[in-house]
Amino acid sequence: MVATPEKLEHTHEKLPSQQRVAVLLMGYGEVESYEDFANYNEQALHLLTAKFAPVPTWIYPPLAKILALFDRHEWGHQHNDFISPHNAIFEKQRAGIEKSLQQKWGDRVQVFKAFNFCAPFLPKQVLAEIKNQGFDKLLIYPLLVVDSIFTSGIAIEQVNKALSQMSDGNEHWVKGLRYIPSFYNEPAYIDMMVRLVEEKIASNLATAYLPAEIGIVLMNHGCPHKAKGFTSGITESQALYDLVRDKLINRYPLISVGWLNHDTPLIEWTQPNVEQAAKNLIQLGAKAVMFMPIGFATENHETLLDVHHIIHALQKKHPTVNYIQMACVNDRPEFLEMAAEWANPHIAELLSEQAMTVNPQLAVAHHHHHH
Repeated sequence: MVATPEKLEHTHEKLPSQQRVAVLLMGYGEVESYEDFANYNEQALHLLTAKFAPVPTWIYPPLAKILALFDRHEWGHQHNDFISPHNAIFEKQRAGIEKSLQQKWGDRVQVFKAFNFCAPFLPKQVLAEIKNQGFDKLLIYPLLVVDSIFTSGIAIEQVNKALSQMSDGNEHWVKGLRYIPSFYNEPAYIDMMVRLVEEKIASNLATAYLPAEIGIVLMNHGCPHKAKGFTSGITESQALYDLVRDKLINRYPLISVGWLNHDTPLIEWTQPNVEQAAKNLIQLGAKAVMFMPIGFATENHETLLDVHHIIHALQKKHPTVNYIQMACVNDRPEFLEMAAEWANPHIAELLSEQAMTVNPQLAVAHHHHHH
């Protein structure tokens, strides 16, 4: 049957009454061309460094340019013009989560991706698109293992800023909002981390090494100890490590957390870093060391390049040890299924609840008068 113009108009009128949810999947994003490095660094510095270092803002532009030179050297000269696969993997994650959600909800749910620092997917650009497509309910979903000011905190900061700029002073276009901060303690994710380690040991190491000779470094994203009272990620990262360790320790006694820190001056980072963690396990008799990223869901230059550098440095000092670099969960189908599953209850709530009405003009600061 062919749809006539009248019928099309008719369907169109019905759409607004059918509730729809836009899932805003948020990630860091990584630059793919060197020209963007200085700009990327400057934005990252503004949003990140400001949270824990007493740095005057005039420092940012020159500092960003200097950092760009370092990046240019590391990625370009040492790694044959490395291009991070992060953005491509993130797109696969977005598509897979959307596919899974649409099997349950149909086209009432759509998944959009936003990157903290990469146009054309900046939060303000993507939110404008979501609004244009007529969505009025929003699930903010940073696809991050651990919640911190440097991850989901920036995401919320950027979303708030974008929504303020888009407000036309009348009733706000967003009628419902939910948020998923992190999944560090989700049993399905913990079990998957354990299974990946066990499968790798079974296929690569079990025949040549005793279980007590296999060192396992569980890698978390490094966290600064002081972040002006913001959540810096240490608590959740530590809990994540403990949960995974508890399921492995009885069979594999040599396990250590390893923090992938950014080497920044004057800032106290979580210890031991990944290199130190590996050295410690080797000292205790590890003849093989596995590096498993548990605090990262998506490959990026840290999980790829930084770990690669660390293994290279260790090989020089301990050439007889067998080093194994594990991948992040990335776009494994079972991970995308579970990520969709975590969103389902929030989508159900958004679709079933009454639309909220927010009028920004009603937000008046109340001053306390002292007589």
